Amino acid sequence: MNRSTAPVTLLLSALAALAACGGDAPPAQSTAAAPSAAAPSSAAELTDVEMEQGIGPIRDLELGPIDLALAESGEAAFTTKCSACHKIEERYVGPELGQVLSRRRPEFVMNQILNSNEMVQRHPVVKELLAQYYTPMPVQVTDHDEARAILEYLRSVQTGASSTSNGTGGDR
Repeated sequence: MNRSTAPVTLLLSALAALAACGGDAPPAQSTAAAPSAAAPSSAAELTDVEMEQGIGPIRDLELGPIDLALAESGEAAFTTKCSACHKIEERYVGPELGQVLSRRRPEFVMNQILNSNEMVQRHPVVKELLAQYYTPMPVQVTDHDEARAILEYLRSVQTGASSTSNGTGGDR
């Protein structure tokens, strides 16, 4: 750099530093009000139904008696797509799922299966699970019928109707 460009460079650097400092925002707005206004709690953004049933397409399931054929199909899907992270009777990469329906509504479980990306971003319960297990659940199932079959398998395990489960989700 030569002597004639040094003052210009210094002046441009000073102007850039001033521009980066912000502007004329009032101090009270930029510090005190920002946390509550800019980051409302996830629970406040969700409806009561979304809090209870999860975020996704499934609402108000009507479940009848356990369909063992559907549960068998669900066990196969669980083994293929879920058992790498979930076991029935033990914590693994993700939570154990043998009693998940005593903790969550069936709609919540299906919405977690079908819409896990949005659930992990917006639902406070799923955010807590992520903080506990450190691994977000990938979307493995996009078909409503397959998710319903997995739900039926989990129902059968919880009620003892499944005779094939050995605690690993079908890994034999």
